[in-house]
Amino acid sequence: MEYAGTYNETQTGKRSAGWRQEIRATLALAWPLALTNLSQMALVLTDTIYLGHFSTDALAASTLGANLYWAALALPFGITFGAAAMLAQEKGRKTHHLREMRRTVRQAIWVVMLTALPILALLWNTRWLLEGLGQEPALAALAQDYVRVLMWGLLPFFGFAVLRGFLAALERPGPALWISLAAIALNAALGAVFIFGGLGLPPMGIVGAGLASALSNLAMFGGLAVLIARDRRLSRYRLAGRFWRTDWRRMGEILKLGLPVAGQMLLEIAIFSAAGIAMGWMGATAVAAHAIALQMAAAAFMVPMGVGQAATARVGLAMGAGDRRGAARAGWCAIGIAAGFMALSALALIFFNERFAWAFLREDDPAAMETAAVAAGLVVIAGLFQLGDGVQVAATGALRGMKDTRVPMLLAALGYWAIAMPAGLALAFPAGLGPSGLWWGLAGGLAVVASLMTLRWHRLARRGGLTARRRLAPMRA
Repeated sequence: MEYAGTYNETQTGKRSAGWRQEIRATLALAWPLALTNLSQMALVLTDTIYLGHFSTDALAASTLGANLYWAALALPFGITFGAAAMLAQEKGRKTHHLREMRRTVRQAIWVVMLTALPILALLWNTRWLLEGLGQEPALAALAQDYVRVLMWGLLPFFGFAVLRGFLAALERPGPALWISLAAIALNAALGAVFIFGGLGLPPMGIVGAGLASALSNLAMFGGLAVLIARDRRLSRYRLAGRFWRTDWRRMGEILKLGLPVAGQMLLEIAIFSAAGIAMGWMGATAVAAHAIALQMAAAAFMVPMGVGQAATARVGLAMGAGDRRGAARAGWCAIGIAAGFMALSALALIFFNERFAWAFLREDDPAAMETAAVAAGLVVIAGLFQLGDGVQVAATGALRGMKDTRVPMLLAALGYWAIAMPAGLALAFPAGLGPSGLWWGLAGGLAVVASLMTLRWHRLARRGGLTARRRLAPMRA
């Protein structure tokens, strides 16, 4: 199924398509990317729902483990986003784009695999790290059991992310979407059997959740690699050709773009991970309530994240072709689409907060009533900061299409760590607002980041970006 035309099909010479054409092209590329993100989120969401019905302690421990897990993988994951921006501009330049894109995919996979190796060693010591952060020893031990199995799906996940960026640059996100949807069903089936027991297997609880997710990530990478190799149009890129060859200059370019993206992602992931750690100081109920609200906010966030990925591709294609007006139009369309969706998402979270909270809990659990009450309040706050969250990720995606990654990282550092976290801790503890105070601080920080990212995009879009007048020469392998 064809989701979007090529860049040349939506452009005439150097003049960009009209606003309506750009909106259609962005939506056509964004909705499969958003659904792919949602499907990956569904893997975690399925585990959360299963574990919430298994026990409150299992839910709390998986949340602590997942917070550390996502913070640790920010570096290689961010590099895949930097590679996606390179691939989009290489496709837009047209000259030797098959060779250039093949080499970028190859080197990106090498870079993310090498950077992931020390992360595996870090995650193996999850219990020690969590206890050092003041978490309860029993929850830290359970979290380590979860992460030590979950971590073996990391390398396949990064490989899948690189291939997904390659397909986004070609404006063919469909294969990644179908593979991700199949992975949801696989993870749900495996999770039900592994967590609760069945088919002759004993209940494995939290370990079963990690195993199901790891196997699903492996299936996603393997399935997408096979699909690309068997597709007539995609196979001509020969992505596996001479895979062992290194290109240090290209690796350096990937790192130059990807490291600031990784830094920004680490800042964003770490702020919510730190919030989860702070919730741990308030007890298992606060952690479980935080997990529920975070899952709802993160699920909604996957859609504007897909729009941001589409913005990276559309802006990058225009910049590679030297069409600065098209690049500006693509970015503003993405920001508007993301803002509109998140406004609707905010209304849903605010008006149906209690229903969302109870979806994760078992009614006969003695701790469920208290957890649901706290979670419902946090879901309302999550709804209120949805608009800012959507705008900032769309603007950030557009900036990546211009290969602007360093300044957005600094803006994220300011908003998250100079404003959000100090304000949240002050409201939670000295002001006595508890979990809701922490989330109000996060909401304020996200609003600041959204404003700063939009102003940055406005400035660069007006002056034509960073690379419109100095195209990068093709690099030799």
